[in-house]
Order: sequence, then C-alpha cells, then structure tokens
Amino acid sequence: MAEKISNRKVFFNPFSKDNPVLVQILGICSVLAVTVKLAPALAMGLSVIAVLAFSNVIISILRKTIPTNIRIIVQLVVVAGLVVIVSQLLQAYAYDVSKQLSVFISLIITNCILMGRLEAFAMANRPWPSFLDGVGNGIGYTIILVSVAFFRELLGSGTLFGFRVVPQALYDAGYVDNGLMILPPMALVVVACIIWVQRSFNKDLQEK
Repeated sequence: MAEKISNRKVFFNPFSKDNPVLVQILGICSVLAVTVKLAPALAMGLSVIAVLAFSNVIISILRKTIPTNIRIIVQLVVVAGLVVIVSQLLQAYAYDVSKQLSVFISLIITNCILMGRLEAFAMANRPWPSFLDGVGNGIGYTIILVSVAFFRELLGSGTLFGFRVVPQALYDAGYVDNGLMILPPMALVVVACIIWVQRSFNKDLQEK
C-alpha cells in the first residue's frame, strides 16, 4: 500500500506541488518560445511527455550498468535518439506544427527538466516509478505550456487553435487584440501570474 501511495505522489505531485516550471523553475526557455499559439505548445508538451517518459525508463533499466563518469553522455545519447524519433513523427504526421516548432523540438535534448529527472530520479529508481515520474513531470510541464499559450493566443490574436473565438461584433465595437501578448516577455508575465495564483492557494509553497 505504501508503494502505491508513493507512486501516486510521484505521478501527481508534478501537476502542482512540485511542478517543474512553477516550483522548480525549469523549462522556462520553451515556455517563452512556443506559447504564442496553442497548437505548437500542445505538440511540444506531448513531445516532452513522450521523450521524458521513455528516456526515464531506458535510463532506469540501464542505471546499474552505466559507468558513473559517462552517465551524462549516455543520458544525452538516449534523449537525443528519442528526440530524433519524435521530430521525424511530427514531420510525417503534423508537418505544419513541426515547422512552427522549428528548432525547439531539437532543443528538447537540452531541456533542464529531462536531464534533472534522469539524474535525480531515473538513476536511482526502478522502471515503473521512473515511467510515472516522467509522465507526471511531462504533464505538469504541458499544463503550464498550454495554460500560457491559451491566454497568449486568446488575448493576442483572438483565436484558439487558429479558430476565431472573439466575436466580430466586439471588434466592430472597438475591441483590439493585445499585441503585447504575442511578444516573448509576456510569457514570463503570464507564468508569474500563474505562480502567484498557485502559491496564494498553496501555503506549503509560500516559503519556497
């Protein structure tokens, strides 16, 4: 029973209490870069979930055979191989999204969240908990990515997933899209607002 509770925490804590972006302040660069629109943000999030989950499992399986002095190199090789696979799948089945993400898919290799979870968790735990940790942290990252993209696309372009959602009547009445929302600094502002809201309702994080 204790193991189930532990696994539950491993999976669910990254959603809020130990969120990699809001609490650990990791993966901020991609939050700035790919959150102008919802579609690329969601694609990036799903890509990170896949790469993080499977790289965690692979490193966990190999952890006892990896020499300590080359463990970072091995981790990078595993992540790089998985990123290439994800990149090829996006180009084959979601080419437009792949073009929007551009080099940022390749930069998953250097995402601090991945290297942090591989080093801190997968190298010390069995495959199943490592898989849960990877999926949980990936989902936690994706929640923030999608949340930021939602507000930036809605307020900056008046669309969601490219579809117009702000009624034309509002524009006719004088409403204007906020061009500041599509600029990179506004991603930091939106993330800061989310952090403020999260910590306002979570006393455990107020002293961190």
